[in-house]
Amino acid sequence: MEKENISRFLKGIELFKNLSDGELRDLAEGVREKRCVPGDLLFSENSPREDIFVIYEGEVELFKNDPYGIEVRLALLGKGDFIGEGIWEEDSLHSTSARAVGRTTLLDIHRDFFRTNPGTTLKILANITRVISRRMRNANTRILGYTAQYESGSMRTEHDLLGDREVPREAFYGIQTLRAVENFNISGVTLSFFPTLIQALAMVKEAAAEANFELGLLGPGLRDAIVAACREIRNGKYHNQFVVDMIQGGAGTSTNMNANEVIANRALELLGREKGDYDHCHPNNHVNLSQSTNDAYPTAVKVALYNSNRKLVAVLGALVDAFRKKGEEFSRVLKMGRTQLQDAVPMTLGQEFEAYAVTLEEEVERLEQNARLFLEVNMGATAIGTGINSEPGYADKVTAHLARITGLDVVLAANLVEATQDTGAFVMYSSAVKRLAIKLSKIASDLRLLSSGPRAGINEINLPPMQPGSSIMPGKVNPVIPEVVNQIAFKVIGN
Repeated sequence: MEKENISRFLKGIELFKNLSDGELRDLAEGVREKRCVPGDLLFSENSPREDIFVIYEGEVELFKNDPYGIEVRLALLGKGDFIGEGIWEEDSLHSTSARAVGRTTLLDIHRDFFRTNPGTTLKILANITRVISRRMRNANTRILGYTAQYESGSMRTEHDLLGDREVPREAFYGIQTLRAVENFNISGVTLSFFPTLIQALAMVKEAAAEANFELGLLGPGLRDAIVAACREIRNGKYHNQFVVDMIQGGAGTSTNMNANEVIANRALELLGREKGDYDHCHPNNHVNLSQSTNDAYPTAVKVALYNSNRKLVAVLGALVDAFRKKGEEFSRVLKMGRTQLQDAVPMTLGQEFEAYAVTLEEEVERLEQNARLFLEVNMGATAIGTGINSEPGYADKVTAHLARITGLDVVLAANLVEATQDTGAFVMYSSAVKRLAIKLSKIASDLRLLSSGPRAGINEINLPPMQPGSSIMPGKVNPVIPEVVNQIAFKVIGN
């Protein structure tokens, strides 16, 4: 790769702005080109930071394992994104792992460059400080997929039916989201806390764009830009732009408009336009075309709940296996069975744990049964189910595209007027989750009681010690895991 091309490319990266042409040439000379095939690791979690990588071509995913050992993708980064800017901090370790998704070309700037070019380093460090400052300001919103976003302090003017407002120039959300943030400063829990819902909203908007294109309502360029923006959001980008509080008036309109505005403004960027240039891609007229909050929003919630249920069922399956394993291990351990906490008849400890496995298996079946109700959607219903402002055939087309995009067996409701007002699926699933919570609470209480003691309690089982249990009594250990399970169960039951 020619150094001149590298210099020109780096000039467009925010991290290297304010560098002179000479400094950019020096930087280009210090860059090493790194070519990766799918699966190549750039770095792993807890490894030392040695390089800043700038993506020249291809994609890189950031990931880490959750407490259950399940790999979670945090972000999918593309051309122009950079990784490893924390290199300036001595002895700093990577908090995530990174690997190439496809064939990828990276520009690798090693730590040694910064040691030998102090003047250039100071300018880059100033830009890195802005990145970290921005991220710290957003630290209370559990951001996933947060990449190179900057605040300059400049504004853009947007207009809605209530008048004009100033919106931060770099923001992907727009005027209606801004008003919602001001109106609903309630819980501090924003949409960005729920990445599965954000991804589901993007899936719905992508399906709508495909259907509208097939009906001749969107041109190919606009369709491509909207679809590309939706896919970026599905891959974890721009989730920090979903800033509306989860508690809000308006039946979800603010959530829907937050999604519409973010997608529209990212699509505008992909079209080479400025954010807010809604003549070329409008949140309502293009992204929300043929939709209403009353079909797009509940459909997204259903998709999100179905996908979340699959994760819940997987974790419950692991718990069932653990109880069954203990049931086999304790199959010959005789103990006293009890009713009303009074001695009754003998049983084995294995029978007790096997019963826990069986009762939770029933809950897995019930959750899966009720989650299937979410596969019936009302896309194309628009406001009240009559389909006003949507073309004939749109409902079938958008549902087919949604099934393809989500990989789920999504079907269109037989009667859209009924489906738009029906909340039965949510009621049924809520009851299944509550039933699960009651059973988990019972199991947690049993384990807590059976482990009581060790001298003056039942002391039939020993729970793993997780932390010291007292600030005054040395050696005391509390059953903190059953207790926290009970607290979560009470929260679920209360909801």
